[in-house]
Amino acid sequence: MRILFDTNVLIHREDDRVISSDVQELQQLLNRIGATILVHPLSLNDLENDKDTLRKERVSSKIKTYIPLRSYPDPQNPEDNSFINAVGIDYKGNDKIDTAILYSVYKNAVDFLITEDRGIHKKAEKVGLEDRVLLIADALQTFRTYLPVDELISPPALEKVPVYTLDLSDPIFDSLKGQYPEFESWFEKISRQGRECWVYYRDEIGDNKKIGALLIYKEENDPIDSQPPLSNERRLKISLFKVTYIGHKIGELFIKLTIDYCIKNNIASIYLTHFTEDNDQLIELISQYGFMKMSVNSRGEDIFVKELVVDSEILRSLTPLDITRQFYPNFYDGPKAKKFVVPIYPQYHNRLFTDFLERQPTQEETSGEILSEGNAITKAYLSHSQIRKIDPGDILLFYRTSPDQEITSIGVVESVHPGTSDNEEIMKLVAKRTVFSRKEIEDMRKPLIIILFRHHFHLEDYLTLDELTDLGVLAGAPQSISEISHENYLRIKDIGHIDGRYTLD
Repeated sequence: MRILFDTNVLIHREDDRVISSDVQELQQLLNRIGATILVHPLSLNDLENDKDTLRKERVSSKIKTYIPLRSYPDPQNPEDNSFINAVGIDYKGNDKIDTAILYSVYKNAVDFLITEDRGIHKKAEKVGLEDRVLLIADALQTFRTYLPVDELISPPALEKVPVYTLDLSDPIFDSLKGQYPEFESWFEKISRQGRECWVYYRDEIGDNKKIGALLIYKEENDPIDSQPPLSNERRLKISLFKVTYIGHKIGELFIKLTIDYCIKNNIASIYLTHFTEDNDQLIELISQYGFMKMSVNSRGEDIFVKELVVDSEILRSLTPLDITRQFYPNFYDGPKAKKFVVPIYPQYHNRLFTDFLERQPTQEETSGEILSEGNAITKAYLSHSQIRKIDPGDILLFYRTSPDQEITSIGVVESVHPGTSDNEEIMKLVAKRTVFSRKEIEDMRKPLIIILFRHHFHLEDYLTLDELTDLGVLAGAPQSISEISHENYLRIKDIGHIDGRYTLD
């Protein structure tokens, strides 16, 4: 992105502390998003009119740090009479310069112009460039939206830290050093770049913490050199995905974090490279959530890609269950899928949905433990309900019971196991995916209905019991799993702002 600075921005910086602070923040912001700051050679003439010699010298020295706009377009080009006719031209010095600066935006020599000159802003409106000619304050507001949204909700035990804080001698890196001769130099490079990572430290005796899981990712917008080649597009690359603390669904948590990042930042696909081995656990995991082998790079690594935004015709060719399996977090919510409101006590909701915005971490979490059922994308719901008409692909709307009394979350059924009484069978189905301990399950009255489901989203706006009864969705607080009509689901979808980019009706 190319940003043209008018020199009046820099002159203001010398005179006004508030504006100076804003310009400084703007420059830092533009650096963070990788923008190039340019100055128009003609605008340097503005400085000659500055009677403050000392200020002129200071600004002139600062301008030398910016790149001049080379081969700038000339507004007096006869092919562009439409521009001149719209804005007019005055052959007096300043107006001529202003027109030339604006013309650089008109001819797309730059993406944006930042100026405090109100006259230029008025001219910009005449040629439809008002959204690309910005005041300093407007530029700050605009370019802040270009920063990646990385405010992801994670368990307390999972830390987001700079890569340079990691111990390169940690055993988790040993196999990577063997596979990739350049690993240590790559690690040093991304440390110097200030890259960040998600890390889980497993408990050790004494103060010697060891890494149990590590995730590093970055945005890319380049083609991938592979066979077949993958064209340039905005993607999230999982640079490092490694879990040695097995059995706690941290791998599923990492997948969910990367998907959430892409959703928040409008990124359509995720990829990773990997030397695939026999019985490869990583490939088994990512394949369950829609990563597909698409190519092979020059080093012989397989390239696995997960598409988040999928053509509706592809989705229509699949069953509702296959949509959620192959293209999670996409799901089918049309009339063929039945919809059910599922009550859940707040204490269980708290453990099952650890990425829920309004939850309080449990005491175990604050002491460093990690909840497997909360990490898992595929979760288990156990009930004494006698309902028998729930099928794979149906939709579950979770209703957090008193005192909250609100629908908060949505999931899609993977499998249903009604009338289950054998404790061993139950444990095989729900291990690490349920809020209940083995003893609690053994003590439960049988038979149970076991529903395995994929958690897709939390509603942006929760629907309270009062709203649900006013809408006619519920007659009162649900005591057991209750089916609702498709029309009532659509009301929940609309009011709850379920993201339609990932639904097929």
